[in-house]
Amino acid sequence: MKDTWRFNGNELNYLMQVLNSGEVAGMSGSSNQNFERKFADKVNAKYGITFNSGTSTLHAALHALNVRAGDEVIVPALTVIANLHVIIAQGAVPIFADIDLESFNIDPIDVERKITERTKAIMLVPLYGLPCDYDSFLKISKRTGVPIINDAAQSPLAKYKGKDIASIFDITSFSFDATKHMSTGDGGMITTNSEETAVLIRKFGCLGYSTLQAGDGRVRIKKEVFQNPDFSRHNDIGLNYRMSEFQAAVGLAQLERLDEFIKLRQKIASIYLDVLSESKIFVPQKESNESEHVYWTLALRLIDKNITWEKFRQKFVQNGGSGVYAAWKLLYQEDVFKTGRWMLNNPNIYKNYKHYVCENAELVQGQIMQFPLNDSSVNDAMVNVDAFDKTLRYFS
Repeated sequence: MKDTWRFNGNELNYLMQVLNSGEVAGMSGSSNQNFERKFADKVNAKYGITFNSGTSTLHAALHALNVRAGDEVIVPALTVIANLHVIIAQGAVPIFADIDLESFNIDPIDVERKITERTKAIMLVPLYGLPCDYDSFLKISKRTGVPIINDAAQSPLAKYKGKDIASIFDITSFSFDATKHMSTGDGGMITTNSEETAVLIRKFGCLGYSTLQAGDGRVRIKKEVFQNPDFSRHNDIGLNYRMSEFQAAVGLAQLERLDEFIKLRQKIASIYLDVLSESKIFVPQKESNESEHVYWTLALRLIDKNITWEKFRQKFVQNGGSGVYAAWKLLYQEDVFKTGRWMLNNPNIYKNYKHYVCENAELVQGQIMQFPLNDSSVNDAMVNVDAFDKTLRYFS
C-alpha cells in the first residue's frame, strides 16, 4: 500500500507558500525556522536545529561534544549502521555495548563497565520506540562526566516517567525519513536546551557560518554585513547538512498530525499484543510503567526453538501478511566492519582495535521479527493482524 494517506494534510498548502515566497533555501527562508520552533515546543526542548537526515544530526552531535580522533564512543551493538558511520567519520573508536534481553535496549550495566578515560560520549538508542533506562544513564553520566547523545530517531513524543525524552538530555536526535512516524522524505532534527550546544550544532550543519545563532539558521539576515568584502563568513568547521525549505514545509504539516500518527501505531500494536497474549511463541519488548512506547514498529522475539524465523515469515505471508522485517545485523557483524573497510581512513588509530562480543545482542538479533505499523487505519491493519493470528494458531 502506498503511503499517500500520510501526506493529505497541509503539505501542499505549505509547499505553495514556499514557492510563492521565492525563498526556497534554508539559509534565508522562514519554513525551517518555524519548523524548528514548533518541533522544539512539541517535544519540550528550548532549541531545534533541522538537518538533511538523522545521520547528519548524529555527526553534528559528536562534533558539538568535541569527539575527536582516537576518542571512544559507546554505542549499542544492535542499532542502525548510521550510529557506527558517524563515529568513524569523526575518527573515533566505537565501543559496542550489549543489550538488555527483555527491552532490547542498551544495557546500562554493560555501558558502565566499558567506560574508560578515553570515553567522550555514550550514544543511546530507544529502540523501536521504547525509551531506555534513562535514570541509570543519567546517574552514569553524572558520575563519570561522559555526555549522552539520545538518538530518538524511532521515538518522537516518547515519554519516560511522564517527561518528554527530549527534555532529559542535552542532545536528542530525531529522524524524518520515509519510514518514521512523521516524514519529510529525508530529514532530521536535533533538540537541545543549551544555547552553546545549539550554536555549535547549527554551525556544523551549515558550513560554519559566523552569523548563525542558536535559534536562527538564516545566514543572510543583515545583507549590509554579509555582503561587505571585509566580512569573514566562517568561524567554525561545518558541512552542508541543511534541510531545504521544501522539506521544512512538509515537516510543518506532518508535525500537525504527529499525535494522530503515534496514537494509530499504538492502537494497532495493542491489537497485535492482544492476539499474542495467549501465545508462547513470541515475547515482546518489555515495557515498564515508567515509559510510553510509541511503536516505530512492533518488535517480537521468536523464542520457540521448533519454529524457524524463515518458516514463520513464510506462513505469515501465505496467510495474507505483507511481510516481516528482521533486525539489522549487529554493527560488528556487518560486512563493512568485518572486512576492515571502516578502518581505511584512520588505519593507525584502529591497528590494535578489538571489539567486544555482545552475547545478548547476538542472541536477540536472530530472533527479532518486526511487524510494520505504518497503516492508514486500524481497518487496513487488520489484514496483517488476521494473518498474524492465523499464523500463531497454525504453529501453536
